[in-house]
Amino acid sequence: MSAIGGIGGGGGGFAGAGGIKEILALRQQIIDRSQVLQQVHAPAAPAATTPAEGPAGGFAGALKSALDGVNASQHRADQLSEAYEKGQVIDIAQVMLARQEAGVGFEATLQVRNKLLSAYQDIMRMGV
Repeated sequence: MSAIGGIGGGGGGFAGAGGIKEILALRQQIIDRSQVLQQVHAPAAPAATTPAEGPAGGFAGALKSALDGVNASQHRADQLSEAYEKGQVIDIAQVMLARQEAGVGFEATLQVRNKLLSAYQDIMRMGV
C-alpha cells in the first residue's frame, strides 16, 4: 500500500516524464496484483482462459480486468458474509479475511481513480 501512497506524494502533479513513469509503474502494480488475486481465487482455472496482455489489451483492458477483480472480491466477500449469517460457514476468520481483502481492493481502486483524475485535471490545465 505504501507504493500507492508514495506516488505523487509531494503535492506536484503528473506533468513531465516522471509523472508518466509513475502512472506506468502504478499500472504495472495493478496488473500484478490482479493476476495474483486471480490465481488465489481460482487456482483450478485453466491459464488459456485469461486474456493475453499486450498492445491489443492496452491500458483500458488492464484497468477493466483490475476492476473486475475488485468486483469479484467484493462479491465473494458478500457471499461469505451471507453464508456466515445463515450458519453455512463456520470459520469467521475466512469471512473477515474476505471482507478485508475486498476493502483493500476497493481502497486501492479509489486511490488509482484519484490519481488518474488528478492527472487528467493537470493535463487539462496545461497551456497549448
